Amino acid sequence: MNIADLRKSYEKAELSESASHADPLKQFDQWLNEAISGEVPEPNAMTLATVGADLRPTTRVVLIKGYDERGIVWYTNYNSQKGRQLAGNPYAALQFHWVELERVVRIEGVVEKVSDEESDEYFHSRPLDSRIGAWASPQSEVIENRTVLVTNAAKYGAQFMLRPPRPPHWGGYRLKPDNWQFWQGRKSRLHDRLRYSLQADGQWLRERLAP
Repeated sequence: MNIADLRKSYEKAELSESASHADPLKQFDQWLNEAISGEVPEPNAMTLATVGADLRPTTRVVLIKGYDERGIVWYTNYNSQKGRQLAGNPYAALQFHWVELERVVRIEGVVEKVSDEESDEYFHSRPLDSRIGAWASPQSEVIENRTVLVTNAAKYGAQFMLRPPRPPHWGGYRLKPDNWQFWQGRKSRLHDRLRYSLQADGQWLRERLAP
């Protein structure tokens, strides 16, 4: 099969200015809840893009763990590649792709760490094996084999038993959006695409972009 011949006609929905929210957070909340209620696989999965000192962008999939008017939250190892890149360049981009709904949401903004209290609260809500895993994995570092992870997990499991504390190198990040884009697939590749840009007065400017 020639992959250049793979095509799909997007015809499930539309996105108009009159039917969309003036506040992008409300629009995001609506679409995310529709993805959840529609049983889209892993509706909370998002691609995170960061840029390091070498100016080479990198991406990976992370899971959204919270959102409100302050921004979008996820958790990870601060010493990972993305953590090191964010320490040097705090700007990032997120993307949700809900294939079954023919929808994409793109979010850009500056990133900051969440408070220790927020990180502690979320960490202690995780399953025990996930809490041990945060200690066991030297994320993004080269390891000899999987045995390293298994050995580390056993070591920290024995050390902390049922009460592992949050590692000092692990916690949350919050992206504070200044640009949102909502994309709804449409027939003939004439897709709907709305951009929300944060203005100096704190208001959102909603504009239609050509697909």
